[in-house]
Amino acid sequence: MADVLLDSSPLAPGRAGVRIHYRDAGDGPPIVILHGGWGYDAYPFDRQIATLAPRHRIVIPDRTGYGRSEPIGTLAIDFHQSAAEETLAVIEALRLDRPILWGHSDGAIIAMLIGLQAPHRIAGAIVEAAHYFRHKPASRPFFEGIVAKPRAAFRALHSRTWIRIVDESAPGDDFYGGRLSVLRVPVLLVHGGRDPRTEPGEFAALSAALQTVPSRTLLLSEGGHSPHSEPATTAQVTGAAVSFVDDLRRRESPSVMHVTGPPTR
Repeated sequence: MADVLLDSSPLAPGRAGVRIHYRDAGDGPPIVILHGGWGYDAYPFDRQIATLAPRHRIVIPDRTGYGRSEPIGTLAIDFHQSAAEETLAVIEALRLDRPILWGHSDGAIIAMLIGLQAPHRIAGAIVEAAHYFRHKPASRPFFEGIVAKPRAAFRALHSRTWIRIVDESAPGDDFYGGRLSVLRVPVLLVHGGRDPRTEPGEFAALSAALQTVPSRTLLLSEGGHSPHSEPATTAQVTGAAVSFVDDLRRRESPSVMHVTGPPTR
């Protein structure tokens, strides 16, 4: 574990010098793991680190506001874009050469925003439990429940911000400004067929947006919101990730891989 000092971060506007804590394991071509909205410890990547670290350097930054990085007291509704900019600054500060990103939940949004904004800076992205729609009314009660009985102060802040995203968006609005189809970095899309944060029709819309993208899809019938850490799916996710990473490192073009499972409801 170590820290890196950034000159600034859009997640902490007006603050000069922002310290980012990160986990660091293994050696070799880099993989950067981008945690979800509850932070890394909620859904750790223990199995994936054990499998990949012998041949890859695994870097896991705590975004500003999380873990051992510096706290913040506000979170704007465009925080995904701000987090993408902060992540690019971390990649530059650590001199990581075209890492593969593995983003979970909020981290998946961040990974694809980076792919759109700076495709030359990354080799590819694994996007797990990705959100597509900004307007997610079925998830609003979930976030309201966290605000009412927060387990941690930042989770309540994060949930209040998500409620604002839901309320200030129209049906069909997406996190990528309608541009996801122009993404050109290779993508492995990992999604649980039982993910409770997936709105009706959301996975189909996300898949359709990625049809023109060099991608693979791993849809897990038994998967929930964190297939990489769930006992029923962790081995399958890890195997698919290893195959995807190895293909990228051999500079092979990804193909489309479907794992049969029921459609998301």
